This record gives sequence, C-alpha cells and structure tokens, in this order.
Amino acid sequence: YAGHQFGNFVPQLGDGRACLLGEVVGRDGMRRDIQLKGSGPTPFSRNGDGRAALGPVLREYLISEAMAALGVPTTRSLAAVMTGEPVYRETILPGAVLTRVAASHLRVGTFQYFAARRDEEGVRTLADYAITRHYPAAAGSYRAFLDAVVAAQADLVSKWLLIGFIHGVMNTDNCSIAGETIDYGPCAFMDEYDPATVFSSIDHAGRYAYGNQGRIALWNLARLAETLIPLLPGGEEEAKEALGAFPPRFQEAYFAGLRRKIGIEEPREGDDDLTQDLLRLMAEHKADFTLTFRRLGDTVAGDEAPLRALFGDGSGLDAWLQRWRARLSAQDPASVQAALRAVNPIFIPRNHLVEAALKAAAEEADFQPFEELLQVISRPFEDDPARQRFTLPAQEQERVLQTFCGT
Repeated sequence: YAGHQFGNFVPQLGDGRACLLGEVVGRDGMRRDIQLKGSGPTPFSRNGDGRAALGPVLREYLISEAMAALGVPTTRSLAAVMTGEPVYRETILPGAVLTRVAASHLRVGTFQYFAARRDEEGVRTLADYAITRHYPAAAGSYRAFLDAVVAAQADLVSKWLLIGFIHGVMNTDNCSIAGETIDYGPCAFMDEYDPATVFSSIDHAGRYAYGNQGRIALWNLARLAETLIPLLPGGEEEAKEALGAFPPRFQEAYFAGLRRKIGIEEPREGDDDLTQDLLRLMAEHKADFTLTFRRLGDTVAGDEAPLRALFGDGSGLDAWLQRWRARLSAQDPASVQAALRAVNPIFIPRNHLVEAALKAAAEEADFQPFEELLQVISRPFEDDPARQRFTLPAQEQERVLQTFCGT
C-alpha cells in the first residue's frame, strides 16, 4: 500500500513486521484475515528486524478487546505468544508475536498505491474485490461503494469520540475500508476532557488530537475519493458529492450518541446545546470524561456527590443539572438510570493501568495485572465493587503523558 503519513504522501509502504497468512471463513459465514505481527523481517522492514516487543503486543490485545466490548468495530487479537527471543530497542526487551484477526487489511492506502501508479485497472480490480467482500449491496456502483465507506468511517469515528478514544496515528494507511479500528500504536483513552488532547509521541503538531479525528477522517476519505474519480460517471463532482455526506452523517451519529449518554430518549430542539454545555463545563473543570457520564446515573438516583467531586467548586454545574432534570422530567427515572448505565462504561483501559500491566509483564514476567485488567475491560458496563481502583483516574505520579508506536 501507499499512504499519507501526517499529511505527507509516501508512494510505497508495507508492513515491516507483519505477515498476512491468509483468509478464514468463520462459522458465521464472515471472511476474515489472519495476520502475524512481529514474526520477522518482510520486504518492507527497512533494515529492521521485523520483530515485536511484548509490551506493544499486549497493548494491542488489551485495547482491541476493550473496543470490542464497548461496541466499536475493531480488529481483534486472537493470540499473543512470547517468542523466547530478545528484541533490541532502546533496551533489550522480550519478543512476542500477535495474531490479529481483521475483516480485511484493505486500507485507503491500498487504493492510493495503484492510483499513484496511474493503474486504473488495478484500482478497478481492487474496488470490485472490496465491494464483493465488504459491501455487496453496492455491486455495480462505485459511487455506492464510496458512499458505504464514507458512512462506515463517519459511524466509526463518532464512536471513538463517544468513549474518549484517541487513535493517535490516523494516516491513510491506517484507515480501514471495512470500517474497523486498525493499528493500535500510540492510542489512548482520554482522562480529563480536553478536545486538544494528544498522546502520541510523534504527533508534535496535534494533527490527530481527539477533537480533530472527525475532520481527519473526512480528509482521509477525500484521498480515497481521489483514487475512484476515474471510475465515477460524474468524475470529480460526484466524488465531492459523496464526501459531502460525511459531515451530516458524522454529526448526527455523534450528537445522537451524546444525547444517549445523558439519557435523552427522543430528541428535540435544544438537546445539542445541553450536551455541548456539559462538555464545556467538563473542559473548564478538567472533569474525567468517563466518570462524568457514568456518574450521571448516580445523580438520577439522588446521589450527586460523586458527580460534584469531579467539578471542583461545581460552578455552573447546578444550573446545568437543573436544565437536565427539567429535560428528563417526563421520563421514568429508573429507565433513565438503566439507559445511562447501558451506554456509559465504568471501566476503560486507563493509560496508567495499561502501562503498569505492560511493565509488569515485560520486566518481571508477571502477567497477573494484565489478566486482571483484561477481565475488567471485557465487561466495561458492569459495576464491580471489588475493582473500584480500576475506575479511578491516575494520580499525579501515575499520569501517562505520551504513548509510542510499537516499531
């Protein structure tokens, strides 16, 4: 494949440490790719060893399983296996191999590879294959295919925002045609709500900050649309028309999700202002994203203290709560609380917990923290009084400010 990496086009890329073994058709009739990451050198290793360290392998395992439990389309991790061999990075690390399962590994960058070579027949063959594999309802129409990918990406990235997820490296070669989250490198979940949040150590300008992800998804889709222009009867104008569907689709998915996160059943005028005012308060008071929405459920039951604790002096919160209660006054409180708990997780893979689990595994061969965290994030909506420490944001000395690619 090719790809725009931080906006700069690279005409030929490839997995430097991944080997696509083949495809399997499951009992559900779905076709999936099976890929090994860290299995050794490939033609794209660029003098690297093609290996993977244990930490990044376990990170992808944890985060992809969390995303699946949260209802976000994602690649999955079938297995993580230690190789018994050292991997040489800044230090000597234990080696491992991840077995990844994906709907496919077709990327926007796959289309860019053929388009950059002016290989129109290659683009056509690839599009025909992608339609057959992922969007059979679009058979016979490249416009319908583009529409389907646009819709899938709009829905996917809106789901990221609704759980505070930051992909970290939304290059076009990490943008899946199948609409799955793929390539968990410097990814992270936001603690304090701030749209400008960046964790990736290589994203110096904040291109892939939390609040930029919708805009970047559209930018990536524009690069896909460019490759398909020769196949569209209406050419460039038809491509622009297809891209024009992204903003309203994305906004509707995002705002509908926000309404659900504060318990609104049927939308009406003013609801979006209500959600945005809450987000502004959260940003102003550096309130924890996950806990704010989860503790709204406690507030419905009459216990405001946990929510208020997130907002310091609570300035502005009283007025917002008054508006919120008035908006929900016609709904049954028990039903509202149940609905809030069904969409707002209590457990996410908080960065400091992930780092602690990976450090214990890599440095001490202690997998207990990893196993326990995996159990917790696999049931993100279920309260577990015995594991309350997994719900808490990092203490100052535990804060993770940067995450890194695994290469």
